[in-house]
Amino acid sequence: MTVFLGLAMVFGLVFGGFILSGGKMDIVMHALPFEGMMIAGAAVGAFVIANSLSMLKSAGAGVIKVIKGPKWKGKDYEELLSLMYELARIYKQSGILALDDHIEKPKESEIFNRYPKIQKDHFALELITDSFRMLSMQFDDRFQTEDVINRKLKKHHHESLASSHAIQTMADGLPAIGIVAAVLGVIKTMSSIDQPPEILGGMIGGALVGTFLGVFLAYCMVQPISGRLKQIEEEDGNFYIVIRDIFLAIVANHAPNICIEIGRGAIPTRMQPDFYAVEESQRALSSS
Repeated sequence: MTVFLGLAMVFGLVFGGFILSGGKMDIVMHALPFEGMMIAGAAVGAFVIANSLSMLKSAGAGVIKVIKGPKWKGKDYEELLSLMYELARIYKQSGILALDDHIEKPKESEIFNRYPKIQKDHFALELITDSFRMLSMQFDDRFQTEDVINRKLKKHHHESLASSHAIQTMADGLPAIGIVAAVLGVIKTMSSIDQPPEILGGMIGGALVGTFLGVFLAYCMVQPISGRLKQIEEEDGNFYIVIRDIFLAIVANHAPNICIEIGRGAIPTRMQPDFYAVEESQRALSSS
């Protein structure tokens, strides 16, 4: 919702200040549809040329993500700690073979079914199951395991930021596209040089709307969307870091509650659950 608040402030204060200072909106409104068509059309067209179909879909999904906000909330982190505690407890008590059915068929697993949002996230589910598969194949060196998981996280992070970079590239090009539209307006004006000054003034003003619109769209709309999308992707990436830290603690043969406390420490502060609340949930899981 902050997106809409920000847009309201941008439009209200920019155009409100223009009107209050004595500016007239009639020239702007007259030129806006034509300049907007040229600038938006060129920007979107260039974006289509520069990106694959999958990237176009990813960028569209990224804009929706900016509107909705981060995927993982405080409650999701609590559920992650509970899920990893259950898996760590079973591994500690009964060994890796006891987890075989849960790891090989997570969609049918009684444990994973209790946490549907995590179960539906392909990367989170794969990161958990693949990590335990490595453990079942005697790949239990802590440092090598950490290196493998970090490579997966780096790959996922790079892919998740691709749409943000693509949108940022569009923002970088918009001011120049605005100049193109403005130059076309000047060309049109020069072809009517025999017109009275008041007409020429209106035509020049309309041409300058192109420059204004390119810069306005770049720095007041598209670039902020790109920046916010990058923030969201980085914030959501913390969820997978918690999985990594808990699993490495399991490989190091720590007690389940210690593993979970290590993971809890990696959760962003504003979403970090209280120690005693986590301990209470662990007692409930142990008694069930």
